[in-house]
Amino acid sequence: MNGIVRITLLLCAGLLVPAGPAIAGQPRSGYAFIKPATRAMQDDDFLNPGMLTVDAGRRLFNRKPDGGNGQACAGCHGTDGDKLDVAGIARYPRLRDGKLVTLQEQIGACLARTTGKALPDDHPDRVALETFVRNRAHGVPVDVRTDGPVQALLQQGEQLYRTRYGLIDISCSHCHDLYPGEMLRGQRISEGQGNGFPAYRLDTGEITTLQQRIGQCLTLMRAEPFASGSEENRLLELYIMSRSNGLPVETPAVRY
Repeated sequence: MNGIVRITLLLCAGLLVPAGPAIAGQPRSGYAFIKPATRAMQDDDFLNPGMLTVDAGRRLFNRKPDGGNGQACAGCHGTDGDKLDVAGIARYPRLRDGKLVTLQEQIGACLARTTGKALPDDHPDRVALETFVRNRAHGVPVDVRTDGPVQALLQQGEQLYRTRYGLIDISCSHCHDLYPGEMLRGQRISEGQGNGFPAYRLDTGEITTLQQRIGQCLTLMRAEPFASGSEENRLLELYIMSRSNGLPVETPAVRY
């Protein structure tokens, strides 16, 4: 039986007792819910398969684009990103000139400006660069702003997070707020934090961005996923990342 279907049936039957949310102000990374062997894989750069994408992103970061007069990302941000503002990386998504911008969108805008060529959302090169850049901030606490003009956007993101979707008719909050620690398809449900993304998923065998993971969850709910880069996905990414404030960036985390 599909794990989410099983949870839905248990919810309806009243046989699953909510574990309850974490203590206020103390979010728990998905790292707290994975198996010891998976933790060991994540902690060792030689074992962590996500580091292959970090290396691919590093090569793209340092390489001058073919043709034209474009320059490498390293031309502004230093070889291997040694001039990157790691605290700033940990603040994405963020408002820029009144517009909500994700880290991948910022990378895409930089690429379009320096190469004259725009790449679509979740293009492999953009994902690799996002993974590399986020990895430069490894260990830095997530610090998404939650006050000022962004508050209205956070409320919209939270509404989407608590909306029921699909034939399964559950929301993100049903799993990640009420039942963290319960078993689902052989793994424990986490709090759905975003501090490890882009993350390597053992289930799919590839690096997955937070927005891609949202789409995978919606598919499991038997719902139509939002389009890559859509307003809904961006608002959900903002809200989920804000819930991770204070947790260290773990990119590339290893998750089931």
